[in-house]
Amino acid sequence: MSPVFVGRQSESETLASLLRAADAGTPQAAVIGGEAGVGKTRLLEEFLAGAAGAGALTAVGAGVELGADGLPFAPVAALLRSLHRQVGDELVAAAGERRGELARLLPELGEPSGVPPVDGDALDRARLFELLTRLLERLAQQRTLVLVFEDLHWADRSTRELLAYYVRSVRAARLLVLASYRTDDLHRRHPLRPFLAELDRLRTVHRIELGRLSGREVAAQMAGILGAPADAGQARSVFQRTEGNPFFVEELTVGGQPCGDLPDTLRDLLLVRVEALDEPVQDVLRVVAEGGSCVEHELIARVAGLPEQELLAAVRVAVGARLLVATEDGDGYRFRHALTREAVADDLLPGERARLNRRYARALEAEPELVPADELPTRLASHWYHAGDRARALPAVLAAAVAAGRRFANAEQLRLLERAIELWDAVGDEARAGLRPAQPIWGYPASDAGGPVGWTDLMAEAAVAATLAGEEERAMALCRRALREVDPVERPLHAAWFWAQRAGMVGRLMRGDGWAELRRAQELLRGLPPSEVHARVLALEAAMRSKQGPAPEVLEVAERAVELARLVGATGTELYARYTLATLQADAGDSEGGVERMTAVLETVLRRGEVTLLGRCLVNLGAVLLDSGQFERGLEQIAESIELAERYGLAETPSWLRANEAFALTLLGRWPEAEAALELATRHASHDHSRMVSRVLTGQLAVLRGDLARAEAEAAAALARAEGMKTPDLFHWELSRFRVDLAVARGRPLQAREILRSSLPLVSYFGSSLLAWGLAFAAATAEAEGRGLPGFAEGREAAVGEIRALARRLPRDLPIREAFSALVNAQLARAEGRDTPERWAEAVAALTPFGLPHHLAEARYGWGEALLAGGDQDGRRQAAEQLGAARELVERLGAAPLAERVARLAQRARLDLTAEPGARPGPEPEARPFGLTRRERDVLELVAAGRSNRQIAEELYMSPKTASVHVSRILAKLEVTTRGEAAAVAHRLRLVTLS
Repeated sequence: MSPVFVGRQSESETLASLLRAADAGTPQAAVIGGEAGVGKTRLLEEFLAGAAGAGALTAVGAGVELGADGLPFAPVAALLRSLHRQVGDELVAAAGERRGELARLLPELGEPSGVPPVDGDALDRARLFELLTRLLERLAQQRTLVLVFEDLHWADRSTRELLAYYVRSVRAARLLVLASYRTDDLHRRHPLRPFLAELDRLRTVHRIELGRLSGREVAAQMAGILGAPADAGQARSVFQRTEGNPFFVEELTVGGQPCGDLPDTLRDLLLVRVEALDEPVQDVLRVVAEGGSCVEHELIARVAGLPEQELLAAVRVAVGARLLVATEDGDGYRFRHALTREAVADDLLPGERARLNRRYARALEAEPELVPADELPTRLASHWYHAGDRARALPAVLAAAVAAGRRFANAEQLRLLERAIELWDAVGDEARAGLRPAQPIWGYPASDAGGPVGWTDLMAEAAVAATLAGEEERAMALCRRALREVDPVERPLHAAWFWAQRAGMVGRLMRGDGWAELRRAQELLRGLPPSEVHARVLALEAAMRSKQGPAPEVLEVAERAVELARLVGATGTELYARYTLATLQADAGDSEGGVERMTAVLETVLRRGEVTLLGRCLVNLGAVLLDSGQFERGLEQIAESIELAERYGLAETPSWLRANEAFALTLLGRWPEAEAALELATRHASHDHSRMVSRVLTGQLAVLRGDLARAEAEAAAALARAEGMKTPDLFHWELSRFRVDLAVARGRPLQAREILRSSLPLVSYFGSSLLAWGLAFAAATAEAEGRGLPGFAEGREAAVGEIRALARRLPRDLPIREAFSALVNAQLARAEGRDTPERWAEAVAALTPFGLPHHLAEARYGWGEALLAGGDQDGRRQAAEQLGAARELVERLGAAPLAERVARLAQRARLDLTAEPGARPGPEPEARPFGLTRRERDVLELVAAGRSNRQIAEELYMSPKTASVHVSRILAKLEVTTRGEAAAVAHRLRLVTLS
């Protein structure tokens, strides 16, 4: 390694500035990306040395690749160990009474406290995230704390989520968090990609991309390695062959053949220096390569089987050859560059790999203290698996799955459980008899006390883990496989549980409504004694029926589910059914009572750690608050719920919460925030339903802004995905409203009318009333804007009747619902040509308390238009006030289409909206509204009646040419381009006598 640090001035300056900001008390974060060998570790080492010299406390943790596995929270545990070694008692004191919880990641602190069952793990996950965040804040009070997460591309999902939580949660601390990753390891579906994209949206997170060295920098690096300037020709050759990758530069320079022949493949290039060493040293390198990213010295000794002096001699040679380096704690070794480790491991023969893994596994079983306790289950499972010993691998993998669950790593738990399923058929009954018991699962039939886990239990555990990890498709596949294998006659309770699981999944995946699956579960349970499965199936039926509204029969099913759950002692199911009752109470109009009961259930769920119930509670509580018009309170609840969902590892829940957040922010006119929320919702979405909801809301926002090309693209994408799917009512309301608004914006009111007509039969219940009222208002606006257009009058009466019928079905039992009712009624009256200023004034008064700027602007526009239709001077003054207020709202919003409508109406009426408020508009003779002469109004009457120029000329005793001139002037004064548009304006503003 070159003793001279070459290049990287810009990157070093960036890190130094981040350190200065952290020193001043502002938390900082940065991610450093670059290809393998480009110098990420060297940059960090140089920076950390300087930071420590300046008084900062520094610690490094790295993602661990163990074969194909990643250790849950491995970087976090390494960071904590480093801090514990450096500050010891201070770390313990910072943990305070929660030292036992911290022991989950740092066994050196003693026995972990309170290990809960599976459904309790989410509660501990939340506590752990909060504990670690507060712990770091306390350690960073007296001096700056610099934390480095290396090899983030290998880090497990739980570590990524914790890192994101740090970045979002820490607001005032002398803390600098750095993370590095390999850019060339990030394939298109690599899980780090969406994580990095999410970090990009946080202003406090900086991105540093390390490029390759220049030719001059390569020459300087070679000079540092050789101790003298490199030959110019050799330097050019090295630069050309390595393309400036510092690691390859070193390999060629140290190998002493910068210009000679070298193997063509990268692996051979990396192995050149390894193969130049004695065979005993190569054997030790093979042992270390198969042991993982970092391997403890004593463990290497057990596996290598060498006398201590021979082992030390071999390691010393490997270190001197700059192939191995000591780990930070001084207790083991790692390859100086991961690429070399990969090359050495890949060079092993299958038999060699299996033998080394078997030695590792036996050593760990004989002396488990050789590795940190938190890493033991996963490492042992990996070694037995790669050793090919299935009988020993299965129990080890199952134990590792439990450990992953207890460390709150749902995705890693799923991977391990699927590996156990893979191994199941390869082991005999004797090996299975000694397996651990099944883990507790919500509503799942209890296994024999103390008995080993069975294949069916394993499938259930994996299905639950998949759901929690956001892998809904995988969960569905696991349920299908289980139902193929489980005999419904011999094990009806188990079969019914899997059918109930599927009932929920098909709805979420839009494969159906779930009733067929639920009925199958009920058939299997008929005639059997009451059980937890009976209670869960009944509770699920109540939840599914609740979509029909708070009808008496629905309430009766939910109450029976509560009673049955209490009877069989199924506390989780009781909470689920109680939450359904609370939601029905809110739907019935008692929003305060419903919210109070929903909150009480949520608090109990949090206290008990019922993770499988949590997502539903978090999403629905915020939605009910928004639907009742409590927008700010709802947004506060959603913000809390997002934090809870992320802390508890609920993968899909944040997408629904962000979509609800965007819906509210759009209503409130906070469109940039809504757009940001939708980007996050789309990024978090893991299946089609949530993706389509995000697309529809994105398209709706584009319509409001006037970006019709974007809106068309989103509509096409949503419709394409929805084709052939069983979409729920809620999605139909959103999609139909979006399509109606888009059709109106495109000037296609007939299309808007048809969209509504085809959508109404698909919707059975309008429980989420704001979405339904929004659809009614969009349809009413289509009728009002199309009034007077050629061919639009036919069918208008029926269309308006359908919208009124829809409105009659919607609840008006809350002020927000009354406000939307007033708005829809005023717009329908406008569509029929009989609206009045009083109707619009009522709508404005009802809407004002809720702060919905776009809806208020629509209402003020309608009010102004109705005032102008009166034709008197006082009405013109009031119209100017209303249109001026509407103009201010839409300009602040950036609502281009509505702003254009307001401006055009003001221009036609010759109103100056830039005048001071209260100023009287210029006089407009009663006989000349919009500057039209009496003769032009006569012509306009006939244009609105559909007459041609020749017919107008005949009826008014003028030449066709004169009629044409009058029509042209009318179009100019009304600021329209077609006779149809002129007719629509004339009818809407009552400039003509209605027939």
